[in-house]
Amino acid sequence: MEDLNLNQREETILDKRAVFILSFFIPVFIMVLIFVQRGIFPFGDESFLRTDMYHQYAPFFSEFKYKLSHGGSLLYSWDLGMGINFSALYAYYLASPLNWLIVLCPQAYVIEFMTYMIVVKIGLCGLSFTYYLSKHSTKKKSGIVFFGIFYALSGYIAAYSWNIMWLDCIVLFPLVCLGLESLVKKNKGFLYAVSLGICILSNYYISIMICLFMVIYFIFLQILKPENNLKKFIITSVQFAVFSLLAGGLSALVLLPEIYALKLTASGDFNFPTTFESYFSIFDMIARHMGNVQIEIGLDHWPNIYCGVGIFLFVILYLLNKKIGKKEKAVYTTLLVFFLAGFSINVLNYIWHGLHYPNSLPARQSFIYIFLVLFMCAKAYDRLEENTARDLFTSFGISMGYILLAQKIVNNEDFHFAVFYVAMIFISVYAILTYMYIKKRFSTTSLFLCALALVVIESSINMSVTSVTTINRSNYINDNKDVRALVAKLSKDEFYRIDKVDRKTKDDGAWMNFRSVSIFSSTANASLSDLFEKLGNEASTNAYSITGETPLLDMLFSVKYAIYTGETRNANISLLDVSGNSYLYENPYTLPLGFMVDERFSDEWNINLGDPIEVQNDLAAVYDLPDIFEQVETFNESNSVNFTTDEDGEYYAYVTNPSIDEVDFSFGDGESKKTFKNLKRHYLMELGTLDAEKNGHFVNSDDKNKDENLDVRVYRVNYDSLKKLYYILNTNPLTLSKISDTNLVGNVHSVESTTLFTSIPYDEGWNVYVDGKKVEKIKLLDAFIGLKLEKGQHQIEFKYQTVGFIEGAIISGASIAILILMYLFILFKNNGFKFRKEELGLREDEIEEIDLDDDDESDEDDEDDDEEADNDDLDNENTDKDLHEESDTVAKSGDEVLSETEEFKNINTKDTSRDPKIVDVMMHIASANTNEESNKEADTNGDGDDKE
Repeated sequence: MEDLNLNQREETILDKRAVFILSFFIPVFIMVLIFVQRGIFPFGDESFLRTDMYHQYAPFFSEFKYKLSHGGSLLYSWDLGMGINFSALYAYYLASPLNWLIVLCPQAYVIEFMTYMIVVKIGLCGLSFTYYLSKHSTKKKSGIVFFGIFYALSGYIAAYSWNIMWLDCIVLFPLVCLGLESLVKKNKGFLYAVSLGICILSNYYISIMICLFMVIYFIFLQILKPENNLKKFIITSVQFAVFSLLAGGLSALVLLPEIYALKLTASGDFNFPTTFESYFSIFDMIARHMGNVQIEIGLDHWPNIYCGVGIFLFVILYLLNKKIGKKEKAVYTTLLVFFLAGFSINVLNYIWHGLHYPNSLPARQSFIYIFLVLFMCAKAYDRLEENTARDLFTSFGISMGYILLAQKIVNNEDFHFAVFYVAMIFISVYAILTYMYIKKRFSTTSLFLCALALVVIESSINMSVTSVTTINRSNYINDNKDVRALVAKLSKDEFYRIDKVDRKTKDDGAWMNFRSVSIFSSTANASLSDLFEKLGNEASTNAYSITGETPLLDMLFSVKYAIYTGETRNANISLLDVSGNSYLYENPYTLPLGFMVDERFSDEWNINLGDPIEVQNDLAAVYDLPDIFEQVETFNESNSVNFTTDEDGEYYAYVTNPSIDEVDFSFGDGESKKTFKNLKRHYLMELGTLDAEKNGHFVNSDDKNKDENLDVRVYRVNYDSLKKLYYILNTNPLTLSKISDTNLVGNVHSVESTTLFTSIPYDEGWNVYVDGKKVEKIKLLDAFIGLKLEKGQHQIEFKYQTVGFIEGAIISGASIAILILMYLFILFKNNGFKFRKEELGLREDEIEEIDLDDDDESDEDDEDDDEEADNDDLDNENTDKDLHEESDTVAKSGDEVLSETEEFKNINTKDTSRDPKIVDVMMHIASANTNEESNKEADTNGDGDDKE
């Protein structure tokens, strides 16, 4: 009786609503406190723009906001990478339904929208996991808030909270698991299909891992089912397949365009590992469960799996609980070991990450592992009274022994020596509170509040120590207003691109909404990356940029304007306007978006010469022009190279040794100094405008390759040759009369059967019409759209429609329709059964509604819990006894009534005897009729003075 009262007191500490509120607001409050301490805007001048959030997400959110506010197309954008499939970028980075709220945010506060949306999503993580646990906990519902907080502030969130595009999947994952459990146990798959569909729509990449786990989890749920046979397994498997396909179908609208776009990226190839390799031991990985361990976001493979040091105690208590089924323990333990192996073994790591090795940000599936660990701990906490003090001592001893051993064995720079001591302190306090609860030494409310305070303190410390790095907000936005003012004054009726010389990111065009050349995105076109590298521009796996851009490439790519911070000494460009410290210059030698070329350009220009200067000079050579880049004599001295300028001009240099990644350049008497990094990307070094008769000096500053010989070639631009080439190529330009995101219309004159070259990146989404008739486009320079034209004047129209968009919309629409029809069918079936009940004379106040789809399994308990609850509670046993006696009486009365009641004469007793639900219905009817007869008799005898 004392145990029952203790459980009842614990349940009344907080009602369910308060538990959910705390699970959301405590993580939010902790994050806001950290922001205040860090001085993040509006509490200071710092900003939570970390890694890719700085370089990619902020610009992409800005472009998304700009399009929503100015009516731009969500299918295509000219503000990134010379022109990109924006629907693919949207699907990869921006597809969260919550992101549409940005339309309410002023453009100047896009950073803050992202920052505090992260805080809200962290709170939603705590809420969703707590809700999941509420469906599995029957005794200590208030305490599930502890595990919700740890899920929301886990090591995974500490490492990747800035990765806002992943957070929706972390929020939805508990609901997806709950939906799958409902499908397996009760044949109800709507929650599973809808939640998984939104997951895939929000971020396909993390959803790959969730889908893989769903297959594994489905199999293990089948193992855990108390009753199963081949027929039921086949039916459930078919339902699982159907609802999974419908989930994928719901997201097809954004998924199909993304699949097409990713085929064009450098990540489109698959190279399955041929050998097995282990990165580290399970012992070392488990040590990362301790708090304040430095997170890993680099190229090492360490998982970020912290979720409270209390798990050392409670996982062992879970395993020591004799009343938790052995099958269940075996299933969840196997899952944990499988995930630990997936972090360490290269082949499993490759599969988990969608048949790729992650480029930094390792173990991206570790949130699933954290979910499983915390679920086991919550299960142990929910049934804590079933453990003995001896179990607790054993768990405490194993935990402390492991930490002491880890301090001796684990040799990792991520572990500060204090980590082990802090872990032992927290584990000791958790053990003391647990012991007091088991021994009932203090009130449950007091112990709950102490535990809640400890959880808040521990999670806050870990989050503060390991996460939320900042950058100065003002430095990021200091020139934004000036740049926007300069761009706003440019003509809207002409096509051009802009080079922001002193850019902060490769995606500055998206951040400040002007047409640009550069891009850093996982959806970057691999063909353009390859071409840029051949031409001497900076390029990598998922990026290409205007760094290394020469006057020739500016001319070919329609880069008509350049924005400098301060004045430039380049006499070959003209100053147009100034705003603050931002200067707008015009390049007079810029070709339009399209121009006519002959076979010399399309067939004879060799872009595969290896040296980018030779490639660019070769274009001049095919038109019988002098070199555009004239080489300057240099003098090599092992790790340094010197040269002397022969005349004033624009100078470039190229490092031929591919091993050297960094070079320092100085000119004159220290008047100019620059450091060039990432030279392994083979770009040309822009030395700027240099005066004649002065000395330049290069030094190898690559610490990793100090012994490598430095070989640098220096060139000066020959503008006379450049101008001649410009006039040749600009003879028959494409003159545009309409310019929009997805539609271009213009006219061009072809002197003879030649080729129209455009600097529009080749994309199957572009359809081209010549004089109103659709024509086939060709690929020029392996990257751009070209057209073969007959002699004469032609109207050219370009129309863009994302590949896969229409098909995806049809599939998504069909999937929604199928789900609605299935729902209506089941609803009609249930209502039809309710009508049958009414025909039998049943009333809603007499019986509970019969759920045809229910498999008699509780939403919150499995069959083991039901049996153990009956064995553990003496009062429940007495209650059951009374109920049995009453049931016998009802049954006897029922037999008498059944023999006299006409309604049951037509019931097939052969069928109903097999359905306990129908028997229950009949017993309720019998009981109701017996009570009615008793009331009539009482009224006749004068005993029923109070009638209802």
